[in-house]
Amino acid sequence: MHSALSALLNSADSESILDRAYTEALGQAADADEVSIRLLDAARTLFSRLGIRRCTMEDVARQAGLSRITAYRRFATKQTLVEQVVRREFRRYFDQFLLDIREAATVADRVVLGFVSSLRAFRRNPLIGGLIATEPDRIMPSMINDSGRTLAAVSQFTAGQLRREQQAGHIRAELDVDLIAEMMVRIATSFLSTPSHTVDLDDEAQLADLARRFLVPMLESVPERT
Repeated sequence: MHSALSALLNSADSESILDRAYTEALGQAADADEVSIRLLDAARTLFSRLGIRRCTMEDVARQAGLSRITAYRRFATKQTLVEQVVRREFRRYFDQFLLDIREAATVADRVVLGFVSSLRAFRRNPLIGGLIATEPDRIMPSMINDSGRTLAAVSQFTAGQLRREQQAGHIRAELDVDLIAEMMVRIATSFLSTPSHTVDLDDEAQLADLARRFLVPMLESVPERT
């Protein structure tokens, strides 16, 4: 169930998928045409329910109420369709992340809201979060044990947000935002991959308190690497 998704995310092009999704979110790129949207929605439903490997282009076309030929005209290969579905999932995540932090008054509030938003997005996502919930011992290792490519891509996104805070004078210029970003992402990833008996991941107030107590201080006390 997990193999095709993790193979896509762990491919040499996985970082560019995330980069494009983030660029589209920032630029508020227009959605695809109606037929493509129907196919993407159908694929998302089937991938979430059955897994990627078991679904064929014919299955997706049938779910969308379209012909197989129409499906192939929009997406030449199943791999192309899978990439578009995954990219749209990450774009939705970035859209929601940027929306969640927009009204925050301080950098501390943005860190807290970003942490809560990220855990919420991945845990509740029908495709990615669904696989994490049903097969945490299989899907998460396949997504993080990829020579660090996926983790690095998300860390780079987080570092970019922190660098903007740094340039705006909200955090100290000497802080190593790349290191801080990686630590924050590793902490979030650990909660996604390993169930906690101490923290209720469905309690957003508890997650916010956790971030304020342990993530925000990173911006106040972490020295520059030598």
